[in-house]
Amino acid sequence: MLLSGADILVKTLIEQGCDTVFGYPGGQILDVYDSLYTHQDKIQHILTAHEQGAAHAADGYSRSTGRVGVVISTSGPGATNLVTGIATAHLDSVPMVAICGNVPTTQIGTDSFQEIDITGITLPITKHNYFVGSVEDLADTVREAFMLAVSGRPGPVLIDIPKDVQVAKCEYLPKPPVERMLPIAAKEKRIREAAEIINEARRPYIYFGGGIVSADAQAEMLALAEAIDAPIGCSLMGLSAIPTSHKRFLGMQGMHGHYASSRAMQKADTVIALGVRFNDRATGNRHKFAPGARIVHIDVDGSELCKNVTAYCGLRGDLKPTLKQLLPLINKQSRPEWWAKIETLRKEEKESIDNREGMTPRNVLLAINNRLSENTPVCTDVGQHQMWTAQAIEFSRPRRFLSSGGLGTMGFGLGAAIGASYGTGERSVLVTGDGSFGMNLNELATAVRYNVPIAIVIMNNGVLGMVRQWQTLFFDKHYSSSVLDRSTDFPALARAFGADGETVTTLEALENALDKAFSTNGPYVIDCRIDKDELVLPMLPPGGSMDDIIVKAGV
Repeated sequence: MLLSGADILVKTLIEQGCDTVFGYPGGQILDVYDSLYTHQDKIQHILTAHEQGAAHAADGYSRSTGRVGVVISTSGPGATNLVTGIATAHLDSVPMVAICGNVPTTQIGTDSFQEIDITGITLPITKHNYFVGSVEDLADTVREAFMLAVSGRPGPVLIDIPKDVQVAKCEYLPKPPVERMLPIAAKEKRIREAAEIINEARRPYIYFGGGIVSADAQAEMLALAEAIDAPIGCSLMGLSAIPTSHKRFLGMQGMHGHYASSRAMQKADTVIALGVRFNDRATGNRHKFAPGARIVHIDVDGSELCKNVTAYCGLRGDLKPTLKQLLPLINKQSRPEWWAKIETLRKEEKESIDNREGMTPRNVLLAINNRLSENTPVCTDVGQHQMWTAQAIEFSRPRRFLSSGGLGTMGFGLGAAIGASYGTGERSVLVTGDGSFGMNLNELATAVRYNVPIAIVIMNNGVLGMVRQWQTLFFDKHYSSSVLDRSTDFPALARAFGADGETVTTLEALENALDKAFSTNGPYVIDCRIDKDELVLPMLPPGGSMDDIIVKAGV
């Protein structure tokens, strides 16, 4: 059938199974929006307040479902407003397709109104990007973008479509949805080398990240842990991959990770790293990281092997088929002595847990935790509240913890919570800080317009909490530009947007407010007042190793 480029784009999105897109219209993308109007019975468009919010919503949709999130913008500032959202998805390996309009091909390079080289700008933060110069190439470009976004190490792909390509017509031939490239295991020789090292281990520790979720390799990882009788820990991006209650799971490891998890990794003689990249928040001082351990590192992205820490054995390959081939080579073992040490670490961790009464961050999160179903997506922004959430919230199924890990994007949470609610069909929870919430609170307008059910809990301490924590501990309490000193009335602001909310200062009031938030048909904002001097602990000091963990204030 003969169709315009705009219709071909929308038909191809529908063909690829896309049912929801997020975006903001403008002059150079209007033909696409006209086609979205025509096809609104098959694909819904969510109009956000800002393109950055749309990108984060597409990201949240993808993280919560594993499907490709799609965001659409016009040219110029519309396209550049996507950049932070694209970079956020890139650093966390989230499959996303960003579609931008651009000026007609005849005007490219003339500095026309709202012209920008968005492919050049986003080249370092995408898996690939396309400038579509001909309508005949459009459908296959979209299909290839979807395939690339989910294949290998997932990530964002951008498609830049000039206006004349949207208007031009050509034949459109429907095709089946694309599939990801066939997952390929690591080389057999490397797998045998890894098996030999693992079989020689006396104190093995399995460390996994978001790659386990992307590969859907949780079952294989747990089978490996059972076979070698190993404890398991994870990076921030790995949270929710396996149930928090799993007997082998020690929790998140790293700068603000669980004490037992971080210390066990430091004491291990073999670290089996699955789909993680060993960033600085995970290792602390890399020269002192797990000094007695041989590291077996498996990752689909070969560039991650030996990038941050030196792997004794590095395997490039998809986790699921690699682990499947590894398992038959593993000797089943029992390690009572190693587990005795693990239980000692767990006991030490319990002794350092903050069990104070009152409106402490931990008590706030436990109150939230008591209301979560196994399907509830929990989103955060970035800062102290993010780490408190990672430490305290319990998860029972994958893709239910959504947080910006690599880029650390303040303002990520509300857009992501909107996208996660659309992706899962569930009420989402946003735990944020007063600093982070201020970044993109305009998306309250989106949540209200579409009646998106979100329980929003603002951990309001009147300061930029994580910055202040560093200034308290390492900068002689020089609170330079970290005191917000704002008079924002968040519940009043929520009402101005058409939502509702309240301020709470006691746990009893919080419980009542959470009851309302979890029963309200739409967003509900809880301004939860906490002390500005609360700290996220444990914590690694700058330049410190896992042996230097601070577990109590003043220690």
